[in-house]
Amino acid sequence: MTANASVNTAKKDLHLGSKLLKIAVWVSGAIVASLFVILVAFILIKGIPNLSLDLFAWKHTTKNMSMMPAIFNTVEMVLLTLLIAVPIGVLAAVYMVEYAKKGSKIVAVVRLTTETLQGIPSIIFGLFGMLIFVYSFEWGKTMMAGVMTLVLMILPVIIRTTEEALLAVPDSYREGSFSLGAGKVRTVFRIVMPAAVPGILSGIILATGRIFGETAALVFTSGTSIGRTFTGDPTGPGCTLAVYLYILWNEGLYTEQAYAVSVVLLVLTIGINALSSYLAKKVGKKNG
Repeated sequence: MTANASVNTAKKDLHLGSKLLKIAVWVSGAIVASLFVILVAFILIKGIPNLSLDLFAWKHTTKNMSMMPAIFNTVEMVLLTLLIAVPIGVLAAVYMVEYAKKGSKIVAVVRLTTETLQGIPSIIFGLFGMLIFVYSFEWGKTMMAGVMTLVLMILPVIIRTTEEALLAVPDSYREGSFSLGAGKVRTVFRIVMPAAVPGILSGIILATGRIFGETAALVFTSGTSIGRTFTGDPTGPGCTLAVYLYILWNEGLYTEQAYAVSVVLLVLTIGINALSSYLAKKVGKKNG
């Protein structure tokens, strides 16, 4: 009887602990969701009434304070950064998982480096980019200097997420491919990579979100020049939407326009993330 009573007591304690843990998880999720809703609602309430057609004029002037050049600069910045960072990050992760020997010191160093770089504040990257790309390479404050700085910032994210996605692919995929006579390269890029695509896209989504919201690093590298129109020249200065929002708010003369810009930035960020998530799920179902 005593043993049965002890077992029942242990089960009750375990059941109670599970309930408490479940409640804690729900409360934490509710807090995060509430903060997100409050933040989005605040931006929409403050920003939507201040939206006007002048803010979307093709030419920027001190009268209309158009954000169109900043929007196009942001899109160009994102595309150029991903075009450089994604191949380098993905191929580095492929080498670490598929080609490097187990227990390799190089892999250990790269992992330590990427984990460390993810925790470095963006302003440090901005100062580094200013010293290297702006002054040492004599590029000046240009969009290309900002792009290369952002590449250094998002590379650790892409490498780590791609590495985890590749490690999550079962070894049976590789063994089955090898048993059918496929070579190493064919196995990696025709069997393993497609199975890891959803995880790789998740890392790219995170990197894209960071590019959209970055300000500190770009103020030191790509500059704060708004420009009258979008030129598309990466060798010239360029102001992204997030930097433009910072400029408007910092000046204190265009707070209404700043709220409006924040709405557009929020919509673009959520839209890009939603589209990327949809594509990741679609690719995952196709490969599954």
